[in-house]
Amino acid sequence: MSIFPTKILLATDGSEEAELGTTTAISLAKVSASELHVLHVGPGLPLYELPDYPARFEEVVGAQRQESQSILDEQVRRVEALGATAVAPHLEMDERPDRAIVALGEELGVGFVVMGSRGFGGLRRTLMGSVSSSVVHHAHCPVMVVRGERREGDYLPGRILLAVDGSEESSTVARTAVDLADRMDSELHVVHVGEVRPVYHPERHGYLARYEELQEEAQRLLEEQVEQVKAAGGKVAGVHLGMGRPDEEIVGLAEEIDAGLIVVGSRGLSGVRRALMGSVSDSVVRHAHCPVMVVRPEKRPA
Repeated sequence: MSIFPTKILLATDGSEEAELGTTTAISLAKVSASELHVLHVGPGLPLYELPDYPARFEEVVGAQRQESQSILDEQVRRVEALGATAVAPHLEMDERPDRAIVALGEELGVGFVVMGSRGFGGLRRTLMGSVSSSVVHHAHCPVMVVRGERREGDYLPGRILLAVDGSEESSTVARTAVDLADRMDSELHVVHVGEVRPVYHPERHGYLARYEELQEEAQRLLEEQVEQVKAAGGKVAGVHLGMGRPDEEIVGLAEEIDAGLIVVGSRGLSGVRRALMGSVSDSVVRHAHCPVMVVRPEKRPA
């Protein structure tokens, strides 16, 4: 089943660095005929000490809302100037932007969220990183976290790197990547990173034998995943096997092949592996040179 057409939620803070997220969301909406919703989250209620508090409370709240509305209006004008239409602008006032983004996304039933990973700098840079991380963890749908250099024109990645781990959720991740590659006319590359577990053995050749066994196991899993991708209609341009730390291998390969987008799952298998895969997607989002789409497992009926 195609993930398109759908509703796309663009969450923007109005910063210069958020511009890449805007152009990305616009390009996705164009190629997929999806509705584009634009959200800006202004600050929550000023609970800090104010001169003449609470006499100035309403004045400050009004000024904050007016400034936030101006930022949203400017973003909507930017979207329209780039040839797209914002179906509905949304203004939320909340001290927790991540909470507002997740809640609106679920309320609208969007297919995925697009947002930047950086704000202005310093503390804002750290806060925006934590916002995107929180949205990735709690959103009901895939989240594309956009970072990298600003580009002119439409965002159409020449290569998409799909990272697979062999879990049940991998099929959902693969379908998403296949659909994106088809819509954007992008090359699809598939990578699996095999786990390397240190084995203490008095003879070096015992360790090498174990490594080769793990590599063979990883190769088999990769081949199975590639067949699933092809069965879903994907045309695979490149197949890559890595051994070591998944986040490092994925980020390094993406740079090596000049990928314009990485698609990765948010979860692995269960227990400790589930927690580790969560940290893998977090790390890839933080360190990749290009946008990353994190795909959550589909919700199963209770």
